[in-house]
Amino acid sequence: MSSTPVIALDKLLCLDLYAASRAIIKAYHPLLSPLGLTYAQYLVMVALWESGPLAVKTLAERLSLDTGTLSPLLKRLESAGLIARTRNKEDERGVTISLTRSGEELRKKAPAIGEAIACAVPIKDEAVAQLQQTLRRLVREMTMPA
Repeated sequence: MSSTPVIALDKLLCLDLYAASRAIIKAYHPLLSPLGLTYAQYLVMVALWESGPLAVKTLAERLSLDTGTLSPLLKRLESAGLIARTRNKEDERGVTISLTRSGEELRKKAPAIGEAIACAVPIKDEAVAQLQQTLRRLVREMTMPA
């Protein structure tokens, strides 16, 4: 068996993306922990603060999550009293997610989180915007039907 790897570890884009994602999530942890939120739950809350009530399917699309991953997050947020799930009267399969009063109140603490993360990210705003464009293009092109 050859000891030469198929590809060198330092050539794997996926490793860099994974490490960057973990570093960002780690930076959020001490900011979200006092609020009782995980990073993924925070993303749900931000989407709802930004848009108001959303169908589960729409929320899943906005967060690039499948409904199987999103459902347990929503259950925990509902148990915490931050969101409410309402069945669509015309189509019982459809569920709309909305903020409760407690979920709305939590919004007041959100700007401080964004400011702290902006300070923690060691690259300038222009570089962040360029990186976001590149990553969004990567995701878009990799998820387009063939």
